Amino acid sequence: MSRAQRSSALSVSVSLLPRALASSIASAHAWDSPVSQCCEKKKPQATFFLEPGYHEYAGGLLLLAAANETELIAYLAEALPAEQAEGQPPLVGSSAAVRRRLLLTLLFLEAVGLHRTWDLRGYTADGLALLTGRKQAYGYRYTEAFLSQVAQAGEAERLTDSLAQWTTALWHAGAEDSDGCRSFICYVDGHHKPVYSDVLLPRGLIGRLGVILGCRALVLLHDEHGHPLLATTHRGDQHLTVGLPSIIARYEHNQEHVRVKRIIVDREGMATEFLASLHAEGRTVVTILRTNQYQDLTSFCDVGTFLPLSTDAEGKVIREVAPARIILSRPDHPGEQLCLRVALIRDLRRFVVVRPDPDDAALPSRWDADREQADPRWWEEGWQATAAPAKEVTAKLIPIVTTALTIDAVELAQTYIHRWPAQENVIKDYLLPLGLDINHGFAKVAVENSEVAKRRTHLQQRQSRLQQWTQSASKREAQASKRHDRLRKEHKHRADELYRELGLYQTTLELQAMDDYALRREIKERKAVIDAELEQIGAKEWRAYEQCNQEFRKQERYCKEQRDVLRALEDLEAKERAMYELDHRKDQVMTVCKVAMTNLAMWVRDQYFPASYAHATWRRLLPFFQLSGTITHDATTIQVELCPFNDRALNRDLALLCERVNQASPRLPDGHQLAFTIRSTRCILPVQKSARIT
Repeated sequence: MSRAQRSSALSVSVSLLPRALASSIASAHAWDSPVSQCCEKKKPQATFFLEPGYHEYAGGLLLLAAANETELIAYLAEALPAEQAEGQPPLVGSSAAVRRRLLLTLLFLEAVGLHRTWDLRGYTADGLALLTGRKQAYGYRYTEAFLSQVAQAGEAERLTDSLAQWTTALWHAGAEDSDGCRSFICYVDGHHKPVYSDVLLPRGLIGRLGVILGCRALVLLHDEHGHPLLATTHRGDQHLTVGLPSIIARYEHNQEHVRVKRIIVDREGMATEFLASLHAEGRTVVTILRTNQYQDLTSFCDVGTFLPLSTDAEGKVIREVAPARIILSRPDHPGEQLCLRVALIRDLRRFVVVRPDPDDAALPSRWDADREQADPRWWEEGWQATAAPAKEVTAKLIPIVTTALTIDAVELAQTYIHRWPAQENVIKDYLLPLGLDINHGFAKVAVENSEVAKRRTHLQQRQSRLQQWTQSASKREAQASKRHDRLRKEHKHRADELYRELGLYQTTLELQAMDDYALRREIKERKAVIDAELEQIGAKEWRAYEQCNQEFRKQERYCKEQRDVLRALEDLEAKERAMYELDHRKDQVMTVCKVAMTNLAMWVRDQYFPASYAHATWRRLLPFFQLSGTITHDATTIQVELCPFNDRALNRDLALLCERVNQASPRLPDGHQLAFTIRSTRCILPVQKSARIT
């Protein structure tokens, strides 16, 4: 084909888009039936287009077959409108075939190395077209329009609910208890993905960066085996204690006879009132204490015997655990307490400095107090520096707490430690490589600045309290002033009265010709009695005077603080920036696709890959899905001859993968069975020959 012909073939007028769309709709009847019915059809449907020949990402057909076998396509497609409705956007309400192909496009973006729909602008490979059953992949504008219309039509919530139903049916089908309900042990965690914008967005702590930035907050729900069951997107300043109850309630609402009884969450969920509320609902929560909630072993009660928890390669105990209890007060319910059971882990490899006794800390010792008295002082000749004494250390404590009434300390510790392989590693090994931190959609609306509102509320409450304190101090100052005046007058009146009586008594004694020494002694004794009585009145007067001055100084300080608070309020208003909240609907749609892709990859790993891949990550599985190959097909089977790796170990694994796929014979959405072979090479391995299908 000449350059002019290729240019003519690639330049599609926008006016031809409705004609192409109508052509796709006309041939879409084969997608209308549920995916589960594809296996029942003997004749493959021709609407799913797989062009024979050499294709990139031919190994990715295994993911497409898995999406069909697990009915993922059907679950996601059912969340969209079944037919064109009045007022419904044209792409969302188009034929089932078009909508499913567009959903597959969003689902398999990361499988072909694309992170967002914008990357479709420069995409020229045929891998995405192969995985969506088209001759050519959808372009950026068409795919982005579909994503936007799905989000604006409110389908993000329905897709999220469908995801929860699909993951439960995939991993927990038939797992019912004797009472007909299914009880789950769930791991819940929050994740913040940064959003870099010129405007102010709700901010949160980005864990991997250690900084506070504008972000989106995700709440992730995993089962005990590490499968992500549900994910929701919220504004960046939402705390996990708010998102956890909502995601649990949403998951239980979408699943009949499902009850989440045990929840494992990190230290972000360590809030006394939060734990008390979940405990009142009949749920058991496992989390870890924050470091400011305990000091050492003395902070716990009923500490039991420490038992070995883990050992090193030489059999030496490196961690031990003991049961204990801790009692925490409830700030919102004064006088009430929450008793938590504790698995107290003592890490013998890590040590912390023992906190000094407060009484000893009040009298610090000299820096050279440990030296002998006979040693030269630091200012004397011959003084030699010696190492300072080592600080007293103790093994680091890791307190795992739960609201359960009885515990097995070893089991409780292992349950919480399992949070890393069951959740943290899944986020790191699957969700992040699949683009969980990629943002989709930046539409925003102006909202109240939550940071300024919180600060303003605090200052206004402070201003109100200061006004009350000022009025109270003024009243107390007036009362103390009146009391001081009354006591001053009383003191003066009583002093005049007593000394007048003392003067008359002295005159009487002089008229009686009493000796001078006796007169002085008598007058002195009488004066001491008078002074003692007046001293009591004077002390009361002085206390009233001091209280009056103290309340006056308080009133002055409160008035000054009121001016400072008003100044802070004016400065806060002057510096306030407009805050915008992102529209998370489009991002939630893509998050659903990424969580679905994670579960799909895990299912493929467990079903078809060798046992050595039981803990394989997405990056380890991806080379198999990216293998190119030659596609041929007959009436019932699509044969894919994969190009081998340049590594013998990987080729052995590929041979086992082909053998398992051929034994299972998964079906593609058009009803064809999928079969894998490995292309022969001049240095072909014997194991590859045995796995080759003739």
